[in-house]
Amino acid sequence: MINFAKFEIIGRIGEIDAKPMVTNVSVCANYRRRGEGDEWIEDSYWNRVVIFSEGQRKYIEERVHVGDLVRVAGRLRDSSYERDGTTHYTTDRIVEEFGVLAPKSA
Repeated sequence: MINFAKFEIIGRIGEIDAKPMVTNVSVCANYRRRGEGDEWIEDSYWNRVVIFSEGQRKYIEERVHVGDLVRVAGRLRDSSYERDGTTHYTTDRIVEEFGVLAPKSA
């Protein structure tokens, strides 16, 4: 039996940060929730994902733009690091699938 932790996000790209060995992308997902008086409120949440695959990084560099609607899926990995004597814990979203669903509206 295989155990795994996965994620899937459909949203719009807010930022692309390409570095020599990794590309970080922020993707905004919108949720609707009820506010006071039963009106619906859009609740936006920014998710930062990390891409290591050279092929996906090249695809993003050549074809993906801020504002594009994308589908991103992958695996979750918890990690930690020390800074100034304090341990910080993070959850990394490591991309395995990345595709543009629609380009940014003009």
